[in-house]
Amino acid sequence: MTTTQDRRSFIRSMLATAGAASAFTPAIARALEIAPDRRTGTLQDVAHVVILTQENRAFDHYFGTMRGVRGYGDRFAIPAPPLPGAPDRTVLLQPNEHPGAEPALIAPFRLDTGADFRLYRPLGTPHGFTDSQAAWDNGRMGEWPLHKHNHAMAHFSRADLPFQYALAEAFTLCDAYHCAMHLCTNPNRLYIWTGTHDPLAKGNGPAIDNSYDSIDADPLHHGGYLWTTYPERLMAAGIGFQIYQDMADNFTDNPLVGFQRYRKAQGSAEAAAALLARRTTTTRTLDLLKQDVLDGRLPEVSWIVATAAMSEHPSASTPLQGADYTARVLDALTANPEVWARTVLLINFDENDGLFDHVPPPAPPARIAGGTLGATTVPADDEYHAHSQATDDAAYLGRPYGLGPRVPLYVVSPWSKGGHVASEVFDHTSILRFLEARFGVHEPNISAWRRAVCGDLTSCFDFAAPDTVDFMAALPATAALSARAAQLEEIPPVLPQQAAAPVQETGMRRRRATPYDLDARLRPGEVIFANRSAGRAAVFHVYDLARLDRAPARYTVGAGAELAHPLSGADDLFVLGPNGFHRRLSGRSGIFSAGLGEGAAPLVVVENLTAKPLSVAMTDQAYGAAPLAVVLAAGEARTIPLALGDSHGWYDRQFTADGQVWRIAGHIENGAPSFSDPAAGGPGPLRLD
Repeated sequence: MTTTQDRRSFIRSMLATAGAASAFTPAIARALEIAPDRRTGTLQDVAHVVILTQENRAFDHYFGTMRGVRGYGDRFAIPAPPLPGAPDRTVLLQPNEHPGAEPALIAPFRLDTGADFRLYRPLGTPHGFTDSQAAWDNGRMGEWPLHKHNHAMAHFSRADLPFQYALAEAFTLCDAYHCAMHLCTNPNRLYIWTGTHDPLAKGNGPAIDNSYDSIDADPLHHGGYLWTTYPERLMAAGIGFQIYQDMADNFTDNPLVGFQRYRKAQGSAEAAAALLARRTTTTRTLDLLKQDVLDGRLPEVSWIVATAAMSEHPSASTPLQGADYTARVLDALTANPEVWARTVLLINFDENDGLFDHVPPPAPPARIAGGTLGATTVPADDEYHAHSQATDDAAYLGRPYGLGPRVPLYVVSPWSKGGHVASEVFDHTSILRFLEARFGVHEPNISAWRRAVCGDLTSCFDFAAPDTVDFMAALPATAALSARAAQLEEIPPVLPQQAAAPVQETGMRRRRATPYDLDARLRPGEVIFANRSAGRAAVFHVYDLARLDRAPARYTVGAGAELAHPLSGADDLFVLGPNGFHRRLSGRSGIFSAGLGEGAAPLVVVENLTAKPLSVAMTDQAYGAAPLAVVLAAGEARTIPLALGDSHGWYDRQFTADGQVWRIAGHIENGAPSFSDPAAGGPGPLRLD
């Protein structure tokens, strides 16, 4: 496969390799058929943004087996604290929640709905503040089932989720989109509607549970939250908006009912208050959404809240019911082609439930009794749990709130067709940032740290490219499977008798460009993390393999900044960053450095840090480049070109000299779309290589 392959032929080959389950449903096919209304070739061509937030699914739980995304075949799954029988495990190998029970170790395992249809509705998992913080464990993530149960390791595959996979194959799927917090529904949804959960307790927060998710609930006796919400800012700016929901059955998933202003607006005779209530806390169903589309009255910004049965929430709903609801939303939005031609639909999930995802979420540095593990160049004091709301959360004072685990985000629009993956780091505030970018209404509630670390979703689109996606054949409608799934009762999944590596599909996927330009350089006594990106911060996780009982050191390095991590001279470090960035230091340090050169051409700079001649061996660990020996004089630095055309910008080189091993891997960006890592996929690494 080459980068010169056109979009149309790529889609055809994608479908041929993905199988019949990736053919498109009628709603998806119709959305693909409608060309964008391209007037300026920019973001300004978007007239309507619609946000559908579903419930409680982790990214790996849905898409860990999908080719071309960061899934179970991730070659750089993080190390986890050693266990009996697994001294060198990754987080893909977890302990049984019942010590002494068999199997002692659990890997992610499939819910095979073809063998047992009932597995579409497995038991739910815990997802409150304390159990979520315990499972994340400040980045160690090594005892997930103990806090979330064994069945939190269960996942689906392409055969189980034909609609979800078809939607991702048709449009753009984000594989670095995180929920806002290690927390439950309401606090995460507050980030979608307001950009915050009030961590500094300025407006009756912080919100760390679902206690204010109904309009008459007041368990803390403060009458409701006080900070300003984004719908209020839109109304002040004269931007139209509407929440489509059934107030009698919206699974209490509209967080605005927890605010004093919205509570007072109920039944108010004051015009502004009545308008706010009509747009946010009254019933307006999908049928009325469709009518608004047909009539050309869809507002600039819309939120959709599903019923409990259609929410995709484990136990209350199923993926099949969620698929049917999403198909109905697409059917409504595409009922008027002129409207869909100017519409963006963002479909995300508010949180992960307790379901496992293997990627450590970016977070500010850990604050522990002995000090701070890592550092940040971006202010982050408002990202920590500093105001206890209950006796059981006091143990987690000082912990970062998020980012939380990855959840799916589909970007569905005439400008996001083609089966792309977008790997820039996003979270729930990214949706508000996208609205800011399009409509110019600023949300000051978003913290400086999140603005620096998370993108605004604009990289998920190509507003200028010509539309070349063909009409695709349709699958049967989703309604019959949804009705069948609605009759299911919860069942506990049966664990496999032995842990086996989960297998991710192999093959590449079209990939959106990301803004990252990152590197790490070795110096005597330290490794320096450098961020040459324009306008985007990056979080580097540093795991000390000799001290995996400790949380990783995390470094938030702002654009154009650097931070140093101290070295001992005999180190074993595993480093992970965004966009596939990986570094591994083994053995001695201070002998040489190898890092990426600056400029448009891909190259590596190897530097002798000693006062004597040195021979450094370079080997390719994944893409087949020939080995090379570099002989350097004392203190000499040598530039070596990297031929990365066949690997589409992906590199993985290991350098060895005089007892020091330094591995560098990642993707070099050039501002253009490319392809996913051709070396990814296959069985997931249960143990470090």
